[in-house]
Amino acid sequence: MHKGKRNSIADVPGVTVGHVTLNEKINEEESVCTGVTAILPHAGNWFEQKTPAASFVLNGFGKTAGLIQVDELGVLESPIMLTNTFSVAAVLQGTMDYMLAENPSIGDSTSSLNLLVGECNDSYLNSMRRMAVEPLHAAEAIRTASADFAQGAVGAGKGMICYGVKGGIGSSSRTVDYGDEQFTAGAFVLTNFGRKEEIAIANWLPENTPEQRPDGSVIIVIATDAPLDSRQLKRLAKRAAIGLGRTGTHVHNGSGDIIIAFSTAYTIPHQQQSPFTDLRILRDDHEVMAGLFQGVIESTEEAVYQSLFHAETTSGRMGRVVEKGLFE
Repeated sequence: MHKGKRNSIADVPGVTVGHVTLNEKINEEESVCTGVTAILPHAGNWFEQKTPAASFVLNGFGKTAGLIQVDELGVLESPIMLTNTFSVAAVLQGTMDYMLAENPSIGDSTSSLNLLVGECNDSYLNSMRRMAVEPLHAAEAIRTASADFAQGAVGAGKGMICYGVKGGIGSSSRTVDYGDEQFTAGAFVLTNFGRKEEIAIANWLPENTPEQRPDGSVIIVIATDAPLDSRQLKRLAKRAAIGLGRTGTHVHNGSGDIIIAFSTAYTIPHQQQSPFTDLRILRDDHEVMAGLFQGVIESTEEAVYQSLFHAETTSGRMGRVVEKGLFE
């Protein structure tokens, strides 16, 4: 099992990520410490060329939009957008505005649109009630997406905390070889979960860690270029939960632990003449599938740690400071 060239979800061809980070001290009591992150499944028209997808809810203490239709129809027809809990509506609106401008037929001559927005609660550092994220920030995150994206305390991860230290955005990837073919599984995480005594790696705590705070959440996105259908992608999503568990989390009552998986191996056209779809799909019992399971587990585990390694000490509301972990 090898890491991809970038060791990120962008090792899956066509996948890009964009961030908008908001960081401003308003006064002694309030600070904006939040943002938006967009994960683009491919470089084409996401509505006209839908991506096979699935989700798995490990613990449902989350306020996502769009998950039900993804599981019902097995496709993704928008970017995957991430932000803080109180900004789901603004990000939904901004993504809607962007996609309606790109697709004049939506809601007119063809069907409506399913948008996918996930969230974590960053109110320890961010004055979340100010709802500083605006629709235009969602559109900016989409427009600026690239394969070379930042990790750590950026975008939706700006105000997040993981295992008592600064968390945020992390990513990793693994490749699976079969003859002349190579498949990639990439993981992307927004980490805002876990108590300091749970983490599986040692000697990581600074002296000062936040006082006890509400249970957090994590959003995990899995991408692969292996030809899988939505049922198989749900199986991959479930394996990401094992990688998450390897880091030490107990998945607390108030933690929203949500996993979304998609494949870029093919797209499903919004409209076509034929009533049939012919697909080349990997067999469940093939050794490549076992390799993908392993790749998802390993890359998810590492992505969590990458979110900690890349994060920087961050100050926020009420004079609070969350320190970077003691990683070298």
